[in-house]
Amino acid sequence: MPWIQAHLTTGKDQAPLIELLFEHLGALSTTLEDAEDEPLLEPGPGELPLWKLTRVTGLFAGDIDSDELRQRINQTLNQTLNRDVTRSLALEVLEDQAWERAWLDNFHAMSFGRRLWICPQGRHVEQDDAIVVELDPGLAFGTGTHPTTALCLQWLDRTPLEGLELIDFGCGSGILAVAALKLGAKRVYATDHDPQAMQATVANAEKNSVLERLQPCDPADLPGHPVDLVLANILAGTLIELKEQLTGLTRPGGRIILSGILSEQAQMVSDAYAEAFAMQPPRHQEEWVLLEGTRQ
Repeated sequence: MPWIQAHLTTGKDQAPLIELLFEHLGALSTTLEDAEDEPLLEPGPGELPLWKLTRVTGLFAGDIDSDELRQRINQTLNQTLNRDVTRSLALEVLEDQAWERAWLDNFHAMSFGRRLWICPQGRHVEQDDAIVVELDPGLAFGTGTHPTTALCLQWLDRTPLEGLELIDFGCGSGILAVAALKLGAKRVYATDHDPQAMQATVANAEKNSVLERLQPCDPADLPGHPVDLVLANILAGTLIELKEQLTGLTRPGGRIILSGILSEQAQMVSDAYAEAFAMQPPRHQEEWVLLEGTRQ
């Protein structure tokens, strides 16, 4: 099967957000490169500098319609950034190669917190008490490599989940749903508007032997009762739009976890939810944050 690469050049301030948007649209992997010829000097500790003009590339499965992909990318970026990228977006068809397995050569087991690991097929974790989620990159976003996903996984690792009912809203690959189930959650309702994401979530739950406690459902068919914990790793604007729905899905005393939020957007999202939730200070990783709130 051939593959499609989508290339978009942008300023360094928007590059991380476009990277996340590509992944939410189903990119198998994303890369960021210098769009001009701008050398970067040795960065300081903890710094992850980008070029003034950065080329963001997403690798997509070749069985999707390229015109439809172009329309989805442009529509999403127009809604999120108020930016029409029709002329600057370039699509390139790549011949059939084992891109996924080649990418996996550089994808090793990763730890998130004290005991949670994300491990691709063929890798092994030595830790005796490790909770291992077996997951290969697929057609839906979520392998743990993006800071937003990592923040959520770290939160799940340190939080007692035994006996809880959860909703994973915008489940992507199902990485958060599967991790929560392997960490002891009673049941997870997983939903996403993308059919490929739902297929990936079911496949990954089956691979990790937790399918019997996973309930895949359309956003309109979520449980009629509020649950203990709602996870939503989406984007800031969408989180604000979904405020009423996500609030109604969280029981009094239950918690909500919001991610996919840039640092400068944290206060805006926190303020939107503060009427119904006691919001905690944001947790940061790079330029991204996670917000936690308790339903009042």
